Amino acid sequence: MKRIAFFISGTGGNALNLLRACREGRVPAEPVLVISSGSKALGNERLQAEGLPVRVFARSAFDSDEAFSAACFEAVEEAKAEIICLCGWLKRLEIPARWEGRILNIHPALLPRFGGAGMYGMNVHRAVVAAREKESGCTIHLVDNLYDHGRILAQAKVPVFEEDTPEAIQKRVYEQEMRLYPEALADFLRQRE
Repeated sequence: MKRIAFFISGTGGNALNLLRACREGRVPAEPVLVISSGSKALGNERLQAEGLPVRVFARSAFDSDEAFSAACFEAVEEAKAEIICLCGWLKRLEIPARWEGRILNIHPALLPRFGGAGMYGMNVHRAVVAAREKESGCTIHLVDNLYDHGRILAQAKVPVFEEDTPEAIQKRVYEQEMRLYPEALADFLRQRE
């Protein structure tokens, strides 16, 4: 069974969902560590309460993205994690070659649309409304050294209605995130067996 680490910057909702899926046997993995980008992230306490160790790495404590990333990956390797799942992670990571193809991310839009620097959280849903899109959704993809760029593993679509607010779209997309991320992670892990 693969050992996995979750990277969070906020409430940890996707990480808790993946943890539950692992414990229920829907995802063949053992969560071993949480890396958090801030001491005030709400997910820290929630995941600690579930028995997962949480290590906090504030980007401001490092001179560069490279040094910050190296510290995060060193902690993951100390925990002997083999796969990383970004779950609302909002900091730039410099991906070393040894980790290419082993980091998954969830994005609240149908990539390649509405991805890139600054496209996270409600910013994405506001952009979808402003563009008068007829559909949105979420994407699970492999992470590389460009924002929201790596190979797409899975997507789920939701309709966007004329009267929708960004908050309404967010709710609809989040429901799909809760379903899609565990499924995509399980598929990814089975393909690596």
